[in-house]
Amino acid sequence: MKTDLKKILSVAGQKGLYRFISQAKAGVIAESLADKKRSIFGITSRVTVLSDISIYTSDKELPLKDVFLGIKEKIGDGVAPAPGSSPESLKEFFANVLPDYDRDRFYVSHMKKVAEWYNLLKEYASIDFEED
Repeated sequence: MKTDLKKILSVAGQKGLYRFISQAKAGVIAESLADKKRSIFGITSRVTVLSDISIYTSDKELPLKDVFLGIKEKIGDGVAPAPGSSPESLKEFFANVLPDYDRDRFYVSHMKKVAEWYNLLKEYASIDFEED
């Protein structure tokens, strides 16, 4: 089954990723990819759709989908570094996957999130994405 990044959400202050279920009066209803529990996130929650996220490179912004596909190409069936990995190992990993990433605007905190999201998608959804 292919993953539609337009329906995968990151919620500030919440661990993991969520699948969009429905719009509600007070916000959105989403289901955790990991434990399948549903939650309502109000209009004050900072909800981001993964398809809207891009990574800065030296000359453009690369959609997150393309970054995920680059990771998959480099590591195959392996997993990305854990979020608790050292900053040096994360930088080395992304330098290998995305050699022209912008070292001034793509921070280690971003690298941790991207690696964690990749591993969550690999485990609970798919790294095979629906076409736009």
